[in-house]
Amino acid sequence: MSFALIEKHGAHEEVLFCHDASVGLKAIIAIHNTSLGPALGGTRMWNYKTEEEALIDVLRLSRGMTYKAAASGLNLGGGKAVIIGDPKTQKTEGLFRAFGHFVNSLNGKYITAEDVGTGVQDMEYVYMETPWVTGIPKEFGGSGDPSPYTAHGVLMGIKASAKEKLGTEDLKGLRVVVQGLGNVGSNLVDYLIKDGAKVFVSDIDVQKVKVMTDRYTSQVQAVSPEEILFTECEVLAPCAMGAIINDQSIGRLRCKIVSGGANNQLAEARHADQLAELGILYAPDYVVNAGGLMNVFVELEGYSPERAFEKTRKVFDNVTQVFQIAKRDKISTHLAANRLAEERIATIGRLKQRHPGKSSRAFSTLREVNNR
Repeated sequence: MSFALIEKHGAHEEVLFCHDASVGLKAIIAIHNTSLGPALGGTRMWNYKTEEEALIDVLRLSRGMTYKAAASGLNLGGGKAVIIGDPKTQKTEGLFRAFGHFVNSLNGKYITAEDVGTGVQDMEYVYMETPWVTGIPKEFGGSGDPSPYTAHGVLMGIKASAKEKLGTEDLKGLRVVVQGLGNVGSNLVDYLIKDGAKVFVSDIDVQKVKVMTDRYTSQVQAVSPEEILFTECEVLAPCAMGAIINDQSIGRLRCKIVSGGANNQLAEARHADQLAELGILYAPDYVVNAGGLMNVFVELEGYSPERAFEKTRKVFDNVTQVFQIAKRDKISTHLAANRLAEERIATIGRLKQRHPGKSSRAFSTLREVNNR
């Protein structure tokens, strides 16, 4: 079953199943493609119902990271990891240090970071066992939580989408729906309010909703999780789990733009065509949510928060380029983003095979320097 699933979700270079019964670790690391550089992608901790569900998730996410890095112009490949367990009750130092051993066994082919269900403290434990981790605490020379940078990139994606669809990147007075108030969603709300947007929010955790509505009493309105996707607005910004644009939801959407931070927002690629038919502009998620990856890329080079924020501004240009390709080639924005990524992977991959240069060794050298 596992081999069939791996083949179904793309040609992955390596899939590592990690198990350490002594600390309750069950994890999967998926490396999709390293043509442009080492595979970088966060570690998600989630209480998956089955191991098959976890495998499907990590395979989809790792492939998405390849495309995200390529479309963002970064010299990185795509990978991802998932830890099977409840992040609220099953986290331990031993679990993350054991996971760090498995990351270290890959000798830099995979570099990890935070993701859903994991945080800076968890990455500190991983860092105790391997140098191949980013998003580590600032006192260790890292960048800390990448969420503000991811959210800033999402803001840039929303502005690029508004300019394309509405003729202006000014968000003042625009109705923006934010589904999910995790680290990325909550930071995005802060940015949107500063830009004058009218924001609607929802989360399965009612306390997170209360924090936002208390903070912005007149600018933020709470909506139930069941109705949030179908709230009338200019921009729908999904910032929770994936596959929310599906056969059941797509016909009920009341937005003009879909541009958010969640991964794999489309249940299937064909839903991009359906959004276009409905007159809804879709900004491909892996281009929009690349800010966090850009941030940890800067961390690998030697961290500067100013340089990281400056890099996330490039999301605006990347999203705009995707829209231009879609119009030029008369294809969906989803296919346009894939085309942008695949052309870069093919071109740079060929060059690296013929002329291996410093980029292929850069991260190993930088990480060695940063750990002295």
